[in-house]
Amino acid sequence: MKGEMLEKTYSPSSFEEKHYKAWMEGGYFDPKPGEKGTFSVVIPPPNVTGQLHLGHALNHTTQDILVRYKRMQGFETLWLPGTDHAGIATQIRVEQALREEEGKSRHDLGREKFTERVWEWKEKYGATIINQTQKLGSSCDFSRLRFTMDEGLSRAVRKTFVDYYNKGLIYQGYRITNWCPHCVTALADTEVEHKDLDGHFWDINYPLADGSGYVTIATTRPETLLGDTALAVHPEDERYKNIVGKDVILPLLGRRIPVIADEYVEREFGTGVVKITPCHDPNDFEVGLRHDLPQICVFDDHARVNENGGKYEGLERFEARRQILADLEAEGLLVGERAHSHAVGHCYRCGTVIEPLASKQWFVKMKPLAEPAIAAVKNGDIKFVPEHFEKIYLNWMENIHDWCISRQLWWGHRIPAFYCDDCGKTTVSETDLTVCPHCGGKVRQDEDVLDTWFSSALWPFSTLGWPENTEDLARYYPTSVLVTAYDIITFWVSKMIFSGLALTDKAPFPTVFIHGLVRDNKGRKMSKSLGNGIDPLEVVEQYGADALRFTLATGSTPGNDLRFSLDRVEASRNFANKLWNASRFVLMNLDDEVAADPAATALATEDKWILGEFHRLVDEVSANLDKYEIGIALSKLYDFVWDIFCDWYIELSKPRLMNKGTAENAAAQSTLAYVLSGTLKLLHPIMPFITEEIYQKLPNSTSSIMISEWPQSRADFAFDAEMSAMERVIDAITAVRRIRAEKNVSPKVKAPVYLKTEFESDFSGATTFFERLAGADSLSFVKEAPEGCIAAATTASTVFLRLSDLVDTEAEKKKLSAECENLEKLILSTQKKLDNADFVARAPEAVVQKERDKLAGYEAALQNAKDALAAL
Repeated sequence: MKGEMLEKTYSPSSFEEKHYKAWMEGGYFDPKPGEKGTFSVVIPPPNVTGQLHLGHALNHTTQDILVRYKRMQGFETLWLPGTDHAGIATQIRVEQALREEEGKSRHDLGREKFTERVWEWKEKYGATIINQTQKLGSSCDFSRLRFTMDEGLSRAVRKTFVDYYNKGLIYQGYRITNWCPHCVTALADTEVEHKDLDGHFWDINYPLADGSGYVTIATTRPETLLGDTALAVHPEDERYKNIVGKDVILPLLGRRIPVIADEYVEREFGTGVVKITPCHDPNDFEVGLRHDLPQICVFDDHARVNENGGKYEGLERFEARRQILADLEAEGLLVGERAHSHAVGHCYRCGTVIEPLASKQWFVKMKPLAEPAIAAVKNGDIKFVPEHFEKIYLNWMENIHDWCISRQLWWGHRIPAFYCDDCGKTTVSETDLTVCPHCGGKVRQDEDVLDTWFSSALWPFSTLGWPENTEDLARYYPTSVLVTAYDIITFWVSKMIFSGLALTDKAPFPTVFIHGLVRDNKGRKMSKSLGNGIDPLEVVEQYGADALRFTLATGSTPGNDLRFSLDRVEASRNFANKLWNASRFVLMNLDDEVAADPAATALATEDKWILGEFHRLVDEVSANLDKYEIGIALSKLYDFVWDIFCDWYIELSKPRLMNKGTAENAAAQSTLAYVLSGTLKLLHPIMPFITEEIYQKLPNSTSSIMISEWPQSRADFAFDAEMSAMERVIDAITAVRRIRAEKNVSPKVKAPVYLKTEFESDFSGATTFFERLAGADSLSFVKEAPEGCIAAATTASTVFLRLSDLVDTEAEKKKLSAECENLEKLILSTQKKLDNADFVARAPEAVVQKERDKLAGYEAALQNAKDALAAL
């Protein structure tokens, strides 16, 4: 409340929850009609797999800064929150809990009961995530909270599937997919992480069926030879023209397979002959289609050898590899082995090595969808910040494959395809079917669910009511900006862009603002295995949300990773403490009634200087935020608060604050309150809690800083002459301080200051400042350098201090003489040691070098002492 004093100690836990509750109850997060139009953002929905991490904290802080800034500027702002069902990730977590706590699998429960368990998990952790989001200070409109599997979004998913299917963009096909044997599901290309692993090339002889010799191939995956249906060579490879059309005998299984010619083969790679395994390699699959080769799958869903693997049936794939290599060697068919490092795909969720596996899946035909999404970025309808991230996006979209969207899971949007066993037809429908629309027979729904990203791709418009023409959709779509990390450009950003264009005829956002990832102070990714993970809520509990937000904002530059440490959070809390103490001092010196506009008071030069500095800051911070340069904006705010406002202006204003009832005092009070209030507004998007706590105690404040107006620069506060004059005074005071610091002069020692300058009028009223801030007992102007003085030059003046006024010359001479004598002794003893040839020869080089460094240090110190003595 106005007129109240701040607590003596900054304690964020005493007011953060209080203010957030007041904001919620006041409806301040709800969109309010604004003069400047709308500004809408949809939150990248966190997965309901657990709790928020520092990456979420960075993302939420970044969005909240932009939203609070735009709200204060007068925009009708909507920040829509929500969570993602995260199919694979959530199902894995619930299955793990079920196994560890009850010793059961999902199959023990059955699909319906298991899905109920996952919904219970979602309710628990979804609520936790929302609570954590609020603890960070996020100003989302929680009345519009969405979930990717809520009723409205589920309807949007079904409509999208049906529309794509009817347009021929969704099809069911037998294709090679990325198969995770642990999660037991197909994965999209974006869900595969490639890691360089040390492996081997094995050279294997395949006997020609006519007994005329062998054909040697090289492979990194000998276990897949069980599914080979051909060998292939390049049609122009002269080495192998005589064997094209012949058969070879498949080692270990004895099956005859042909030698074919195909331009896919690289003549220079390996032996120039490759084995073709259509069911376990995407390139081989295409070769198989071209040559009408049989498709023999040799692994089951858990990557164990199936019935097509002969005696190896039942073996896990890598155990099968070991046994096959041993058997090949025993038969004399393994003729070479060499080390080979290559990229191997892993499941992005569980880390299991991916198995390329041919299976029947649902796919989205991507080329027709990708083309307009590529054009939207190339023609500037969508911009990336920073711009270079466009290359990642375009490279992905221009080389995109059809998107496998079916997942062999129970948790997620079930594919709305219904099969009739009577007539054999497949029907896709936006509503559940029980009978076949073609023959009236009984239908069964597809068991698989859709890829999580299928629903996430619709997030910017499905959350606003699409496919219905809702008021929210008309008002807030397209959204204003997407804020996300660079690691999901291909996962998510690309899908939202092509989905928005395909389904709404509009790009979902004009700008994609990319931030980096949060790493530890050594630049490593935070993970449980490294033990370097930090819970953002623990940081909030210890240091306050503002300190965490400040740390994340100052360390972040668009697109670059952030190195996080608690030392940096401590420094951020120190800044908050500095602001708190300065504000407390200001409040202690304000009357109940303070002029709201300093222009109505008798402004002193220092008042005009700080007002000019403040309004320059307003323009710069606003420009930086408009360009998403949050870190730069905050750096300027930090310097202004710490240096210009606290360390200079408050100190400069203190003499007038003591003269109550004067016009000078009224001007100082008004300027302090005005600049502090405005600075709090500029800081509010970054540090919402402390700024609200202080702001509400200032005179002339509104009900909440959240809904106050963003500061505007004022032409009548462009005090260029006064600002220049004050800068000259500050530079001169700084120069005096530097001299005193170099000479270790006690603050208690007062001394005359002599000033040579062409700007005497700028310093005419500054004597008090020199006395209070530079230890001066007088200020005199001179034309020449006074005798016996030390000088320091600035751009506009030279300051002089007489050394005898600063130190006891005789005592200083004795001190320096003793120092010189001691250093000469040290130099002599060190030099004697280095002159000892035996020492130099026998001692380790590092020890000898240490002595040489000591000698150089002693000699430099001696010279400095002698110079100081000479000056005296």
